[in-house]
Amino acid sequence: MKKISIIGAGNVGATTALFVAQKELADEIVLVDVLPGLAEGKALDMAQAGAIERFETKLTGTSDYSKIHNSQLVIITAGLTRKPGMSREDLLHQNASIIEEITLNIVKYTPEAIIIVVTNPVDVMTYHVWKVSGFPAQMVLGQAGVLDTARFCYFIAQELKVSAKAISAIILGGHGDSMVPLPRYATVSGIPLTELMDEATINRLSLRAQKGGGEIVELLKTGSAFYTPASATVQMAESILKDKKQILPCSVYLEGQYGISNIYIGVPVKLGINGVEEIIELNLTESELSQLHASAKIYKQNIFSLTMDRR
Repeated sequence: MKKISIIGAGNVGATTALFVAQKELADEIVLVDVLPGLAEGKALDMAQAGAIERFETKLTGTSDYSKIHNSQLVIITAGLTRKPGMSREDLLHQNASIIEEITLNIVKYTPEAIIIVVTNPVDVMTYHVWKVSGFPAQMVLGQAGVLDTARFCYFIAQELKVSAKAISAIILGGHGDSMVPLPRYATVSGIPLTELMDEATINRLSLRAQKGGGEIVELLKTGSAFYTPASATVQMAESILKDKKQILPCSVYLEGQYGISNIYIGVPVKLGINGVEEIIELNLTESELSQLHASAKIYKQNIFSLTMDRR
């Protein structure tokens, strides 16, 4: 029996649960939140939708971490979200304590689970989960590049007035303003993007993808994006649970790949039943590699700051 537990019943967590149920990726979904009644109410509401949407996944809402036992996959979405004017890094110290408590409960109740971290700043929080859990690095990964790439693909499709399904692209680096779009790896039905757009347009769309999350925060005023983050997380979950071996950009632990070590950052990986099964090293230009290293430097500093703060 496949079981997924989702920690955090806010917008991202609840939407992730609904998408998982609709795809019937698991026989059971456990939605956990510390706020009494929140997870229970949302799980019950979603379960009743099954009669219309034709899914039979069992949905349970709870504040009791013991209910996550025997989960194959745990998705962490809990934590504070950005408000206008905030960066993801502004959440660093506030969310670290929340994430640590969650991680210790995962270790206690379902120590064989693969963990996907969504909480921001995701690259640093994923590193924190890995350190606290003691799990093998391939079992702990962060959702970042799939979301960023989806935004980039959407902007390209809108600019060219074509189906977003025709776009293939990839974004590396940390999940923040230092992320690294790779336009020369982007294609439209196999046609290189560089043959369809001039450099100025590509740069404009790349910048909009880098600022994509902040754009939504400014529009919403009181929260951040949740539909696409949830959809991106479910794509990763599906590749793991169905052993699809998809190549997706995720925040993973690097040990020398791309000349980067001891950090979680977004690169393309093969996702399967064992979690991160392979890290793909692209042949980057000097400029692209320099941008990736600059992004990594920011998150190394954040990890150092978090480590010093928690001593």
